[in-house]
Amino acid sequence: PQRGGILRFVVPDEPPSFDGHRETTFALMHPIGPFYSVLTRINPDNMSSTSDIVCDLCTEMPKAENDGKRYTFKIRDGVKFHDGSALTAHDVAASFQKIVDPPEGVQSARKAYFVMVDKVSAPDDSTVVFDLKYPSGAFMKAVANPFNFIYPKAKLDQDPHWFEKNVLGSGPFKFGEWQPGATMTGVRNENYHHKGQPYLDGFEAIFAPQQSVRAQAIRGDRAAIEFRGFPPKTRDELKEALGDKITVQESDWNCVLLMTPNHRRKPFDDVRVRRAVTLALDRWNGSKYLSEIAIVKTVGGIVFPGDDLAASKEELQKIAGYWPDHKKSQEEAKRLLQEAGVQTPLQVKIVNRAVDQPYKIVGIWVIDQLRQIGITAEQEVLPTGPFYDQLRTKHEWDLAIEFNCQSNVNALLDVSKFVSEDVSGSNYGGYVDRELDKMFEEMNRTSDEAKQRSIMRAFEKRILDEEARMFITLWWYRIIPHRSYVKGWTISPSHYLNQQLDNVWIDKSQM
Repeated sequence: PQRGGILRFVVPDEPPSFDGHRETTFALMHPIGPFYSVLTRINPDNMSSTSDIVCDLCTEMPKAENDGKRYTFKIRDGVKFHDGSALTAHDVAASFQKIVDPPEGVQSARKAYFVMVDKVSAPDDSTVVFDLKYPSGAFMKAVANPFNFIYPKAKLDQDPHWFEKNVLGSGPFKFGEWQPGATMTGVRNENYHHKGQPYLDGFEAIFAPQQSVRAQAIRGDRAAIEFRGFPPKTRDELKEALGDKITVQESDWNCVLLMTPNHRRKPFDDVRVRRAVTLALDRWNGSKYLSEIAIVKTVGGIVFPGDDLAASKEELQKIAGYWPDHKKSQEEAKRLLQEAGVQTPLQVKIVNRAVDQPYKIVGIWVIDQLRQIGITAEQEVLPTGPFYDQLRTKHEWDLAIEFNCQSNVNALLDVSKFVSEDVSGSNYGGYVDRELDKMFEEMNRTSDEAKQRSIMRAFEKRILDEEARMFITLWWYRIIPHRSYVKGWTISPSHYLNQQLDNVWIDKSQM
């Protein structure tokens, strides 16, 4: 690796806040992630396996104790936050406590990932102990989530909302400046705890909501990379224009676009209406068309396709909305609307995110699909901040096009999105379903893979079919064409992983 240089990259959106514990979007991770350290992380030198977990702030990976119900982490000495204050085990424990059991009025998007945790404690400055309610094979992957930023306990004690608007980490880069609507910069942390890193002098995140602008920035070398992904056509155009100056990396993507009905509003409090909506979507044919123009591709259920716990094609085709005969699905959808007493055309409001790929493109497809069963949809496209306000607090919508994107593939916890809103932390549908909560905990308690799979199928069937709580559209596919002088960065199944940028360097001979 060569030392020096500024990495410029484009980001399609800006973060709704700066708090990694609260947010679930790449718009936070890409510009903000490099400022923070985490307890453990997926090995940045081995992105081919999201099970290869290594220490970031800890000194060695712990072994399970107390019959699998205790994990003790030792914390590195000499780590400092960017303001010069020492980072200790108390900061780590306080950060995880905020994630696991947030104070009143504080949002934690991943609290359901830690349903197995009884308590987090720091008996001294260098030791953090997680005591679990029951052994869980999903726990260590949950700890390695890249959004688990470590914050100073002193700041959390003063105001747990402080990090929504401020940045203070111990990561490879220090906060430079933020120009809303334009750029965010970081500069090398010379006191970073991984010796010799980072290699870069700094980075500049350039916010650009239009895909054409981002592609032109890479083509004109005003930016080197976008870490989220481009559709196939853009990849081909960049490769044709730049030849060996462009390197392309591709991967399946642990990210799925959802359509969520608002259970708080009529007629979507009626399961028949909800089932009609999912029956309207022709996923099998939609995949063929949309995969050519958008960053979506794979038809799947609630689990990352290809995972051991994912539904097979045969199992999927037994679920409403996945039947091979779409005409049959459409007729059943119309029948259900009539049975529910819905007068067609039914006028509905869809709230969507003002990000072109894949939100707006898939949104247009959804509107056409709904029209064919007698539902006329008006789409309100909002910037990320107002979009999340609608999902979290305002609820002035009938259907929302949103997502379930995860980092390291951890199926038992990745599906926490779908449990009751008071358990999940990221369920915006407004429903409580204790049967789902029960199944979620049951499959996390057992280590029997056959039993896990059996429960997952029942869990999936209830969500997508029997109660039609949320609807899967299509899973994403990740294509990263980047300037060939960008080295050390490897694609993964998640646009959240490998974003601390401490291992990235610039090959000046290829610039």
